[in-house]
Amino acid sequence: MFENRHKPNILFAAIAAGIVICMIILNISPASQDMGHIEHDATVTETEDPAKPVVHLYFADRNNSFLKAEERDFQSNNPTEFGKAIVEALIEGPRSGLMRTIPQGSTLKAFYITRDGTAYVDMAGGVKDAYSGGVKSELFAIYSMVDSLTLNIPEIDSVKFLINGKESMTLNGHVDLRFPFKANMLLIR
Repeated sequence: MFENRHKPNILFAAIAAGIVICMIILNISPASQDMGHIEHDATVTETEDPAKPVVHLYFADRNNSFLKAEERDFQSNNPTEFGKAIVEALIEGPRSGLMRTIPQGSTLKAFYITRDGTAYVDMAGGVKDAYSGGVKSELFAIYSMVDSLTLNIPEIDSVKFLINGKESMTLNGHVDLRFPFKANMLLIR
């Protein structure tokens, strides 16, 4: 009777020891069991696939009806540097028969990616002064950057815009910039 009473305790100890051994073999610590989120540190993290040479930059089509992709060759294994290069290429404008979405003369002041996957695009104030489009042009300016960044860089889930390091209500009075934007596939053809 004494032996039967201790069998569940021995069985429990054996199972616990087995779990600990598996955790050691798999290099899992109990502190790393928070699987609710994965953190990305853009200044340290590099992409899993550093040799992604072709990206799609989105510019307005000739009728200003949709965003169309223009292929470019980029190579970077650092998501932050890759993001800066994409925004600067969008500012430079299209090389094919597409139309620019970002006003000429605009400048990027800063670009960074937070651990939650939000890219911050900080443009100089000249982008507001140089912008003269309506609602649709403002949408295209925003989503050309959002779609180009989120669809080409896996570490980016959304994009937040700043003007001179500060939040701005709008780019030119039409689209609310206070919240981050996710990709919009409906604007792409």
